Amino acid sequence: MEEVKSNGSPEILYITSYPPRECGIASYSQDLIKALDSKYAHSFLSSVCALESNKEVHAYGPEVKFILDTSDTDSYFRLSRDINASDHIKLILIQHEFGLFDSRCDEAFLQFLSSLKTPVLLTYHTVLPQPNLMLKLKVEQISACCSAILVMTQSSADILTQDYRIPAKKISVIPHGVHLVPHSKKNALKEKYQFKGKTILSTFGLISSGKSIETTLDALPAIVGQDPEVLFLIIGKTHPQVLKQEGERYRNLLQDKVDRLGMREHVMFINYYLPLDELLEYLQLTDIYLFTSRDPHQAVSGTFSYAISCGCPIISTPIPHARELLKDEAGILFDFENSVQLSAAVNSLLADGELRSLYSNNGLQKIVSSAWQNVSISYANLFKKHHYGVKLRFSIPEIKLDFVRHLTTSFGMIQFSKIDEPDISSGYTLDDNARALVSLVMDFELSGKEEDLELIYRYLEFIKFCQQDDGSFLNYVNEEKIFTTQNEETNLEDSNGRALWALGVVISCRSILPETLVASAYTIFEKASRQTEGMHSTRAMAFSLKGLCYYNQERDVKEYLSLIKTLADRLVQMYKHEGELSWEWFESYLTYGNSILPESLLCAYEVTGNQIYKEIAQSAFAFLLNQTFDDTGIKVISHHQWLLKGERAAPFGEQPIDVAYTILALDRFYGVFKQQEYLTKMGIAFDWFLGRNHLKQIIYNPCTGGCYDGLEQYQINLNQGAESTVSYLMARLTIEKYQRRNAVNTLRSGYMTSSVVS
Repeated sequence: MEEVKSNGSPEILYITSYPPRECGIASYSQDLIKALDSKYAHSFLSSVCALESNKEVHAYGPEVKFILDTSDTDSYFRLSRDINASDHIKLILIQHEFGLFDSRCDEAFLQFLSSLKTPVLLTYHTVLPQPNLMLKLKVEQISACCSAILVMTQSSADILTQDYRIPAKKISVIPHGVHLVPHSKKNALKEKYQFKGKTILSTFGLISSGKSIETTLDALPAIVGQDPEVLFLIIGKTHPQVLKQEGERYRNLLQDKVDRLGMREHVMFINYYLPLDELLEYLQLTDIYLFTSRDPHQAVSGTFSYAISCGCPIISTPIPHARELLKDEAGILFDFENSVQLSAAVNSLLADGELRSLYSNNGLQKIVSSAWQNVSISYANLFKKHHYGVKLRFSIPEIKLDFVRHLTTSFGMIQFSKIDEPDISSGYTLDDNARALVSLVMDFELSGKEEDLELIYRYLEFIKFCQQDDGSFLNYVNEEKIFTTQNEETNLEDSNGRALWALGVVISCRSILPETLVASAYTIFEKASRQTEGMHSTRAMAFSLKGLCYYNQERDVKEYLSLIKTLADRLVQMYKHEGELSWEWFESYLTYGNSILPESLLCAYEVTGNQIYKEIAQSAFAFLLNQTFDDTGIKVISHHQWLLKGERAAPFGEQPIDVAYTILALDRFYGVFKQQEYLTKMGIAFDWFLGRNHLKQIIYNPCTGGCYDGLEQYQINLNQGAESTVSYLMARLTIEKYQRRNAVNTLRSGYMTSSVVS
């Protein structure tokens, strides 16, 4: 087998069944390794020891470094010798299922484990309750040889501690991973697969009698009686081991039952191993997913998890995994092999679209922590815990504008999304389109992509649409392109300031942008600037300051220089009025977008050279950073409760926009002061999007290119609206500047050393 080339990083060896072998654990391991390698490309190397037997031999890819013949005692000895002789293998992760290991070699397996000099982590895929003495002893002996034991459900962890006497401190619960998917429209997928007008029930996986598919077939006549358009998809080929032992006997029994019940028009067998993308689309077009396993001790099901992640409402037998995930209105449980209960559950759910949506959304909220990206973070932190040589560094995601385009109509950027589907009923805002304009100009400045210009024009036209005769702007526009009454109920100064900021950014890039576009921005800006001197909202002044300073990079206008000084002086006076030794700030509270204030004052310094602006900007920013950074990372001010002078910050309720504004400010402060601290904190702050937060979960969705709307105490807000998505994009583009400069002495010692919270 080909050697894994070492680059000095520690090597993780995965002992597992592995594709092209067709089994659930093989697929699981491949997905896990891909997720870890993608998330931590510069942290460690991955290699595989594939499990085989004399009856199961395959040809593998280059990542497979060893093969263990589980039916050959000598194979265990040779593998132990080779691992112990390696200077690179620092950790071993074993995926364990008793069916993967020949019981005649139990002693050889134990000797193999005890002989290894490298720490061993072991994942139990099956944990049986109330074991007999022999099974209990076997699990205890295996576990004693391992540094850590992993299971996928809390119920499995409880069984290990209660029935097998495994110490709880040795056990970690890491859920079965699932794939993030863009939640495509169900009807479009039904048309693609020629199921238009059909009500789709489905189940999938390698087929065996343990799946009890006949339970659904027996329920089907009663279901079809209520909905004649029902079609039940049985997706998957027969399990290879079952095929060897009994051929297609079980599938033939199912097909005979379909004929006897007269259900041939309502059942479709998809008898092959679907490619992942196709499988996920089949699940997304499913109206109800049915999980009918007859095994009450089945600890976990990957198929069940995948269905939830695709937004399927679930009806399931009460295996432990289902009992954990489907509580609190996330699905329906029914008794094992009870077709009457199943048909009643399906019919009630088909009759209630709102309930299906509720189960789907609740299921998505529960399963998102199990996304492979999040599972990889949990595994990587465990690697770090058991080997100090593992230094975790997130890989930086590629820049994707897909979701920005998805949110944008021919008129502008839509305000909100429901999960990842733009909600046109939420309308549009000047705020979002101004930020979008800034981010697209940033991208064009870096990439020069012509397709960016179309969006830049569109967002600029939206800003022009919002401008009134007196130069001011309205903020809220409904889906019919009519200004809403919310404009009369809300202070619009901040929105006006954001518009000036965006226009200033466009004008500052006149050397690379089309002349007509910049001319339009000039016209809108000069008309809007009439309102600026009357601004007294702190953030409105700060955004306007940024816009004016950007403008003055290209045109040294005396009138605007005077306006810059006026606004900056107001911020200085606010700072002097509120500031004191323990509260070096402009207001008696910290709210949202705080970093804009010192950043705007530093912008004013860059234009005017006034040292007072520079000094106050630096001290105020130092105060803010002290409030929002600690040893674990960044924690921006909660949107649930502002931080008042003399009080403690409220936990949780963090939003992407505040993290992004912090990164923009850190970039400017680094540009002026060249202090390493700013660059280091920039990397730490960006890591917040990638999983360095109190939930250790991703905020940026690499599948859609969108960004989740917030980080709460126990969960992520799964909606991916305009504000969050554009905020992430601005942060990512800021990081990109340093990547493209190949700033070895800055990025490597700053961002590139930031690591996941252990």
